Amino acid sequence: MEFFKTIEVQTDAATLQKELVLEHLDRMNESFFLTGEVSGNKAPISGIWGDFTLQCDPVQGGVRFSLIECPNALTFTLTTGYPPAPKKIVMHLTVNRKRIKPVFLEEIDEFIEDWKSGLEKYFDT
Repeated sequence: MEFFKTIEVQTDAATLQKELVLEHLDRMNESFFLTGEVSGNKAPISGIWGDFTLQCDPVQGGVRFSLIECPNALTFTLTTGYPPAPKKIVMHLTVNRKRIKPVFLEEIDEFIEDWKSGLEKYFDT
């Protein structure tokens, strides 16, 4: 399944790649928090779905975050400069399932909204 959310922030890809790093995780959202040291592009985190390794990689237009051990292969990108909203940040989240339980769908919606509001506040400062 895939999900999209437009985040009302105007920025550029270079700024996303500079600012959206693991060391700033606690300033961007309330869904995840670091539980150990950042090592390169990976860090141990805890959050609404448990404990995972979160990986952050630059991609064309922004960054990609992946929950390495997640059984649903949850990954999300935060990009700008492309449709459907080239002047805003677009969050694109995927899981490797065609159908998910309603409770997981609600959690994903809450997760996306948390990142949306967190990033709007983060870039407003």
